[in-house]
Parts: sequence; structure tokens; C-alpha cells
Amino acid sequence: MKGRFPMRFIHTADWHLGRLFFGRHLTDDQAHVLDELVHLARDARAEAVVIAGDVYDRAVPPVEAVELFDEVLSRLLLDEKLKVIYIAGNHDSAARLGFGSRLLAGGGVFVAGQLQADVAPVILDDAHGKVAFSLLPYMEPATVRFAYGEAAEDLAGFDEATSFAVARAAALVPEGCRSVAVAHAFIAGGALSESERPLSVGGSDSVSPACFAPFSYTALGHLHAPQQAGAANIRYAGSLMKYSFSEAGQRKGATVVDLAADGSVTIEEAALAAPHDLAVVRGTLQEILEDRERFPKSEDYTAVELMDKGPVLDAHGKLSRIYPNVLQVTRPGLMEQAGALREQGRKKLERPDDVLFGEFFADMTGETLDEAQKKELFDVLEELLREEREAKI
Repeated sequence: MKGRFPMRFIHTADWHLGRLFFGRHLTDDQAHVLDELVHLARDARAEAVVIAGDVYDRAVPPVEAVELFDEVLSRLLLDEKLKVIYIAGNHDSAARLGFGSRLLAGGGVFVAGQLQADVAPVILDDAHGKVAFSLLPYMEPATVRFAYGEAAEDLAGFDEATSFAVARAAALVPEGCRSVAVAHAFIAGGALSESERPLSVGGSDSVSPACFAPFSYTALGHLHAPQQAGAANIRYAGSLMKYSFSEAGQRKGATVVDLAADGSVTIEEAALAAPHDLAVVRGTLQEILEDRERFPKSEDYTAVELMDKGPVLDAHGKLSRIYPNVLQVTRPGLMEQAGALREQGRKKLERPDDVLFGEFFADMTGETLDEAQKKELFDVLEELLREEREAKI
């Protein structure tokens, strides 16, 4: 680990506690990784741990997920004497996650569940003065309009609304104070994985990284691949673990952030290893069963792509002798035509809902949607998506 700077904290995000992966509970795996995270924070001599949203995988998490979070918070706060800062993500129930926030703040745990207007930043001290942490939980345009009232009533898209809230938060940072924004959003140009939930319909959920320019560092959550977002000091820590086979090649962990006296930032990505990795295996059934050099036995969570062209009997049962945790078996080699049709269907399903409906409307009526109809459709889809989220709170 590098020499210690005046302020050091651990940036982590997207824990998704309580997640099921192909029907399997991941709580034990998550507990293992979080134990590594606690040790990382201790060994790095960090001042705080910052969790940038999606603490839980769903609005009403299972009991064991809540118990695990309670255990980790207790260890960080009581055993390691660290400050803990966390915000709600789009998977969390903002109201539930924010419960007891005023009481927790007195003990060094700072929480932002629901977005509130003009909340003062969390101030931590180091040898060179104060560092302000502005907490910006997951927000939608309607959330911003509700929180800020008349000043925000004309805000429409995610970019405009988020930029407004971020600017208001930046204005509350004391003059000359180093600052950190903690936010949960989709920054334009970010690399997606299969396991992120879309934030809106029509691809209109992206936010420009430029709005975070006033901050010394921006700790982001939502995207599961660790990456910078526009500038080197605007970063996604990535998810705690691999939550889809599309993430099999990613390196998971947490970001150790050093904030110098002049506000400059040095980062180091620290790896965290789950007891079960994710692996994708590709070959014929005979090759996989017989060639141990190419296909060694493994207890990783495994997806198998069988390249056999003909029928295969009891593939899952036979594969489980080599891979006891085989979770998915697909047949991309069964028929080239079938594969092409699946790809065509997959690409079609990836298209925005408003585009799909427009094509359906044209097929049924022989006409295209006019601009007024497109706007009405977009508003209806946004309302349905918002109602779905609120029903889970």
C-alpha cells in the first residue's frame, strides 16, 4: 500500500445483499467478501468506508441480508473505529435504508436514503482541515422536482435534474474545503453489464460527468464494472462481486482513495475475491468430460456453452460431475439458424420499449407514431416504471 495521504477512504458500491443467482443465495459468498473488505479498510488505515448505493438487491431484502449488513456496520464502526457513509441506489428502498439516519449520524454512520433539498454535507476532518462529503442518493426527475419544489418544476430528463441537484449540493460545500460527491447514477459513456437494472425507458437515463467537476472526487455506484467516468477523479468502484456471467472476466474489489491537502486524488484498486468465481466453459460434451487439461474440474459457478450439433442426453447431470456448481447450460452449437434467430430476438428485446411499441403500432395500423403520440407514449412508460418502483418500496 502506498504512503498514507491526509485523507484516505474506501470507495465501494453495489453490494446487492440478498441477491439470488440462478436460484442460489449468495449471502455466504457476500459475507466472505465483506470480511475481506473490513480487513482492507483496517490494513489501509482508512478514515471511512463510502458505499455508493445498492446496498441491497431489492426494496424488501431478506432477513439474512439485513443481518449481514448490521454485522459489517458494527465491525467497521465499533471494532475498526471507522466512519461509514452510504446512500440509497435504485435497488434500495430509500425510505427503509434511511431509517434512523439522525440517530446513526451521532455514532459516525451517515446515511442518505431519500433525496432531500439542500442538505449540508457530511464533514470529516484530517490533518489538513475539513473534507465535505455530499450525499446524492439515486434520483429520478420526479424525485428532484418533489424535493426542490418550484425551483425544479421545469426539470425534465435525468441529466438536467441530476445536474441541478449536484449543483445545489456543490454550492453547500464550505469555501476552500476539499469535497467528495457520493452518487448513484448512470454516467454517459459508461460500460454496462447484464446485471444492472435500467433506470428509465428510451435510453434517457444518462448523466453528463461534467456536473461533478466542482468536486475533488466523485464516488459513483450503479455500473458493475470498475471504471472511470469521463475524468480520472470520477469513478465507479464496481460491484462487490460478479453478478452475471458477462462479468466473468472483470476484476472485482474496492477503490482506495487518497485525498491530498490540495484536493488532488490518488487511487488504488484493491482486489476482493469471492469463494466461488464465475466461469464460462465452451466445448462439446465429450471434450468437456474427457479433456481434463483443457477443462479442469472446478467448483466455480459455471455456465457451459455446448457446441454439439446433435442431441445430447442428460447434459446437466453429466457436467455436474466436473462442475458441481454448473448453473447454466446453453446450446449455441445446436443449429446456426436457431442461433441467428436467438440473436435476432435478443437484439430486438434490448431495444427501448418505446421503439418496440412504435414498430408494433406501425405493423398493426400501417402508420407511424407522430411526435405528440411519441411524447404521450414516453410519459406513460415512465409513469409505469415509476409505479413499479414505488410498489416495491
